[in-house]
Amino acid sequence: MSKLIIHLLLVAIMTPATTIINADKEVYICNGPHSKRYHYHKHCRGLSKCSTYIYKVSLEEAKEEGRTLCGWED
Repeated sequence: MSKLIIHLLLVAIMTPATTIINADKEVYICNGPHSKRYHYHKHCRGLSKCSTYIYKVSLEEAKEEGRTLCGWED
């Protein structure tokens, strides 16, 4: 295997998933009264108990609301 391919594989493995996912910058949030997290995937386990509606918002908006990344997705 060439050194370039090995290097690219190492970079891909060592790059945090959040760096890759942040590229689209849209996340999901539950609008429930106790909701404090944002989620990269609409079907995340953390959204399974949402008692209201699930909304798609920008990552920036979710962070401005004080939300943090769901523990199932970090």
